[in-house]
Parts: sequence; C-alpha cells; structure tokens
Amino acid sequence: MAIGAIVEPVLVLGDLGGWVVGVFQRIGDVSVYWLVLALVLKTSESAFIGLAWRNILRAAYPQGGLRFRTAWAASQGGTAINALTPAQAGTAAMIGLFRSSIRGSSVAGVASAAVVQSLFFTAVSVVIVICTAIFRPRTVSKGSPSDETGGFFAAHPLLIPLVIVAVLVVLYLLWPRLKPKIEGQWRKAKQGAAIFSDWRRYAREVASWQLLSWVLRIASLYFFLVAFHVTATVHNALLAQVVDSISTLLPFSPGGAGTKQGFLVYVLDGQAPTSRLLAFSVGQYVAVTIFNVALGAIAIYMMLRTLRLREILGRAKAAESESGGT
Repeated sequence: MAIGAIVEPVLVLGDLGGWVVGVFQRIGDVSVYWLVLALVLKTSESAFIGLAWRNILRAAYPQGGLRFRTAWAASQGGTAINALTPAQAGTAAMIGLFRSSIRGSSVAGVASAAVVQSLFFTAVSVVIVICTAIFRPRTVSKGSPSDETGGFFAAHPLLIPLVIVAVLVVLYLLWPRLKPKIEGQWRKAKQGAAIFSDWRRYAREVASWQLLSWVLRIASLYFFLVAFHVTATVHNALLAQVVDSISTLLPFSPGGAGTKQGFLVYVLDGQAPTSRLLAFSVGQYVAVTIFNVALGAIAIYMMLRTLRLREILGRAKAAESESGGT
C-alpha cells in the first residue's frame, strides 16, 4: 500500500511532465511565416484604433492639437500596460496620457471618449456572443462568468434589493452636495462624446476605422490558427474572438490569462489534438502579449522618451491632479 501510494503520484507527474513537454514541442512547431503575418495584421489593427481615437478626441477638443502619433502611442501604450498589470491599470494610464497631451481636456471628457471608443467593439462582441449562443449554445454555456455570478445571487436573494435601497438612501442624503459636482462632470463628459452630435462623421471617421481594425483582428486570429496548425476557418477565428470577449469580462489577471486559454481549448475541441489546441491558446497569448508590450514600448518611447513604467504612471497621475481630479 505504501509503495503504491508513492508510485501512483510519480506516474501521474511523469504523464503530466510528458504532456507539458508535448505542448511546448507543439509550440516549437509553429510556422514562423504565418505567425509574422498575423503580427503584421495586429500592427495595422493597432494603427486603425489609433486613428479612431484621434478622430474622437479631435471632435471633442478641436483646439487640443492631438496628432495621430500621440493618439496611437497612448492607446497602444495602455494596451501594453494592461497586458502586464491587472485591473485595467493601462486604461487609467492611457486616460492620463491623453489628458496631459490635449490642451483643454479633462479626465471626465477623456473617460467619456473612452466609452465612445469602446461602443463599436462592445456592440460587435455582444452580437457575436448572442449569435454563438443561438447557433452553438455549448460554446457560451460552460465557463461563462454568468455561471458563478448567477449562483452567488441565487444563494443571496436579498442582496440586490438591499444594495439598491442603500445606494438610494446614500444618494438622497448626499444629493445637495453631489449635484453641483455631478452637473460639472456631466458637461465635461458630454464634451468627450461630441462626435455623436454628427452621426455621419462618427460613421465616417470612427466606426469605419474600427470596422477595419476588427476585420484585421479576425484575420490575425485566422493566421494564428494556421501558424499553430489548428483547423483555420473564419468560424474558428470568430470563436476565438468570442473567447477573448468573454474572458475580458472578468479582468482579474492581466489580459484574462488562464480563463482565455482554458476556454479556447474547450470551444475548439475537435479542431486539433488537445496538446496542439493548448499550444495554440498558450502560444497565441504569449506572442500577442510580447508583441503588444514591444509595440507599446516603441509607441510610448516615441511619445515620452522614456520606458520607465513608474514615470509613465506618474505623468498620467500628475495630469489628473492638474485637472483637480475631474
């Protein structure tokens, strides 16, 4: 019995070690040509996102003097920081960098512009997830964040009404003091969404570039599938994008690491051996993370002439302080 208790874990660990080695061997089999092509498409995607940012903020602050290089650097730099840190620290840094680079801007206005910038991608992600839930319900039924949250609220049925009542009471008591500040913030927030005053301009200068960037994102995922020898179809690329959208709903780890990899293996089951699917999920994440960090470093250096994260975050925080935290 004692010998069996020792031997069995050793055998299990031996199998696990061989499986891990097999996964990394699969990663080593990647087709470099297709991998480079996928990353080139990621670069173009990043540039189009930078163009959309520039146009949103130029509409909000016509005299702000924002250039494409600055818009691209701040947005890609934020993406790079998000890849390394949890809790969307890169998004906060990006808002601060925009605030320090645009004359007459405010934190509330730039934050509002960030909402404008995200609307197109949010709408597309919601549509894709809904369509996937209809036509392939197994894809989103297992591993979805709603499983955990739904179970929690079911176990605490009085929590939501109690929280709502508490919030309403606090707002009622504090409203006389909050009202002037809220009205001021609302005016600044509306300025950040100024491009919505002209829907044709929004479609022409923002949505069109975002649509192109999204198409390039799907194309990049397609060529990642080719590079890692997983069945490459537009459908599978869209499934990979669905996984990315769902995993970022709970950004407790940088880039949704862990959740994304496990979910990718699940939804692409049957498209390749499990070791190859895991090699794709891990390899694609590592490649994109390294690429985003490298591209973000180049962009930030072009903008600030420094790569010290503490200094970058310090400048962003200083910009918020200059605006009085508004």
